[in-house]
Amino acid sequence: MTTVQRKDHLDTLAIALLVACCAFWGFQQILIKFASREMPPLWQASLRMAGATALLWLWCQFRGVKLFQRDGSLKGGLLVGLLFAAEFCLIYLGLQHTSASRLTVFLYTSPFWVALLLPRFVKAETLRRVQWVGLCVAFAAVAVAFSEGFLHSSPVAEQWRGDAMGLAAGMFWGLTTIAIRTTKVATVQAEKSLFYQLGVTAVVCPLLSLALGETWSFDYSAMAWGSVFLQTAVGAFASYLAWMWMLRHYPATQMSTFTFLTPLFALVFGVLLLGEPLTLQLVLALAGVAVGIVLVSRR
Repeated sequence: MTTVQRKDHLDTLAIALLVACCAFWGFQQILIKFASREMPPLWQASLRMAGATALLWLWCQFRGVKLFQRDGSLKGGLLVGLLFAAEFCLIYLGLQHTSASRLTVFLYTSPFWVALLLPRFVKAETLRRVQWVGLCVAFAAVAVAFSEGFLHSSPVAEQWRGDAMGLAAGMFWGLTTIAIRTTKVATVQAEKSLFYQLGVTAVVCPLLSLALGETWSFDYSAMAWGSVFLQTAVGAFASYLAWMWMLRHYPATQMSTFTFLTPLFALVFGVLLLGEPLTLQLVLALAGVAVGIVLVSRR
């Protein structure tokens, strides 16, 4: 069994990696939405996860990481993989019914599931009062950032269906984090932990795609393929590998709070790429998230 040296706070390296990951994940929602104009949602997810699984396998071959060695993690790994697959199927399907910004705010309720449930299994992850305050401040800031969209959007049936999928995806993301920390997956290398998630999802997505009657094709524009490439190489491979490594070395509750940056990055990219207005609410939300991160990340 591999001994993992864990830290009780986020250092400079962890913070830098978390910010970089969150920035791309904010951009990733735009990539998915864009490619969905041409590709069926679960077929797009299938291409992404299959490609990322292949990249990870090549990486492990190069690094000498043994993916198929018996270490007692198979049962937990399959559970983690199924939870991860449920999250991403719901994300890709949900984006067909609601906007990326609305789905993102529901998706990033995942830290609440981690904060509420993980301390039941890992006492060291218990949040103190000041950290709870930080978590609430950060979530309130995200709500402020999206308040204009909620106030001016009509609650049509299709939109609420997508919202519900985003909320369920957030729950499955939180449960994935908890499963990684509380099963034998916590003792394996980051590459193997991610391989469970990508590999299982690469199997589940095509099956669901076929079940839903999606049309498979490879005749798409260069822009659509470019979107899938970025989702695969940067999103599902590099950023998730970094996330899995950090989960094994840093407190998950403190890490999860940083994910509140992602929906705010999504709004910033909307301003820069789509010409959306930079409102006072967005500025206040950015300040609120910064305060929340400082409070939750205190030693």
